[in-house]
Amino acid sequence: MALRSAITSGQYRPGDHLGEVELSTRLGVSRGTVREALRHLEQEGLVEAASRGRLRVNHLTADEIRGLYQVRAALEGLAVANIIRSPHRSDSVASLREALARLAGEPTDLLEKVEADLAFHLLLCELSGNPMLVESWRHLEGRIRVAIMSHEATQLPGIMSEHRHATIVDAIEDGDVEAALRVVEQHMAAAADLYAGDRPRLST
Repeated sequence: MALRSAITSGQYRPGDHLGEVELSTRLGVSRGTVREALRHLEQEGLVEAASRGRLRVNHLTADEIRGLYQVRAALEGLAVANIIRSPHRSDSVASLREALARLAGEPTDLLEKVEADLAFHLLLCELSGNPMLVESWRHLEGRIRVAIMSHEATQLPGIMSEHRHATIVDAIEDGDVEAALRVVEQHMAAAADLYAGDRPRLST
């Protein structure tokens, strides 16, 4: 979906209004198609209602971001615990280390770094063996992207580094559930602190 890609790539920033006429002209599709796309994006959490019936790219408050990352910590903590208790833990660790490799080095493309980061966390959930956990994480994905893309781009490579994610994989490999849960909570708390800091106020 072109509009979804435009939002998740940062072409439209949080708070930007999305007009049907302008979008239909820019994308070369009918207003009905744009309207349907916007409805789906609103369900994903990428778009929200603004004043006078208009829609805009979602903007998360600091409290919403902190709440989002608390939920992520709970979901991904459950994923980590399930992986540790699974008889396939060693295979999962190997898969996660492959995903880590895509986070290594300096990013040549910030969007590729974001996609690699999200792919790692989604894989973590998928390896839990719990499809409802994966569905819950995907339901939050739009808001996760909004939180990331609304932040200062120069600070993103650090929070998405291979090293920060390797600690999660190391904890899984060690097999200590309580220690692994602490690592996930610390990882999410650091991200929440970064993304929730100095949130601008947007007019409606």
